Amino acid sequence: MMSKGTLFALSLFPYLGFLWFLSRSPQMPRFALYGFYGTLVFVAVTIPAGIYAQVHYGESLANVDWLHGSAEVFLTLSNILIVLGFWQAIKQLKIKH
Repeated sequence: MMSKGTLFALSLFPYLGFLWFLSRSPQMPRFALYGFYGTLVFVAVTIPAGIYAQVHYGESLANVDWLHGSAEVFLTLSNILIVLGFWQAIKQLKIKH
């Protein structure tokens, strides 16, 4: 059976492919695209935060509230950008029709 770490690392490849296709679509709202890229920032912040939590506190990231919350801010910002991007696209479609 594959470890969680290996599965996590392998999951980046399909996501990178997803981003590659999205970035080539002229219909993709820019803010939403930035939000999807922001998810990579969240991952890049979460990994060292998790290592820090384990080394410094002997706990998983989920158990160190201040560190976990700080990392989750990046996911929240990414989600906001995605929603704003699609909201703006829907709003523009309504104006055209």
